[in-house]
Amino acid sequence: MRGLTFIIGGARSGKSDYAARAAEQEQGQVLFIATAQPLDEEMRSRIAAHKGIRPASWRTLELPREVGRFLLEHPQDAGVVVLDCLTLLISNRLLDATPDADHPDEDAARAVVEQEMGMLLKAIDESRSRWLVVSNEVGQGVVPAYPLGRLFRDLQGWANRQLADKADEVILMVAGIPVPIGEHRESKCN
Repeated sequence: MRGLTFIIGGARSGKSDYAARAAEQEQGQVLFIATAQPLDEEMRSRIAAHKGIRPASWRTLELPREVGRFLLEHPQDAGVVVLDCLTLLISNRLLDATPDADHPDEDAARAVVEQEMGMLLKAIDESRSRWLVVSNEVGQGVVPAYPLGRLFRDLQGWANRQLADKADEVILMVAGIPVPIGEHRESKCN
């Protein structure tokens, strides 16, 4: 049952729908970890739409930060864990560490994101569950025009690489089409 599938793609590419369908095909209880925060009306609407695609039988934890730490301290008995999404988790942690968006503290931000990822990867490694982790691809667009945006892009790209490196399977979602990125471990340069 163990394993990690990393589902990455652009905004609205079908990542969450794919993760939900994949989770339904697995055996055992599904634990859905939501990292979004309902900070405005648009986000509340998006959260409601995402809740609408999840079966009522799924357990949900709303954890906008410290996902790995929480799971290590409170192990969950689930056949499948869906984390949706890594992008918001990293964004939440970045904003925690950088109260001044015009002058972000890169060292503090990097430290908090590295800690978050370290704990998350440890929780995944120690889990007996099948994991499906959703994240946005942030490196194929324009360079953000402001320092906080550039720092987010860099840290999110780093976090995505950490998950892809540990994943058994990486799925790139393109216009609702899942594209397996096969044999990613063997193709790496030493």
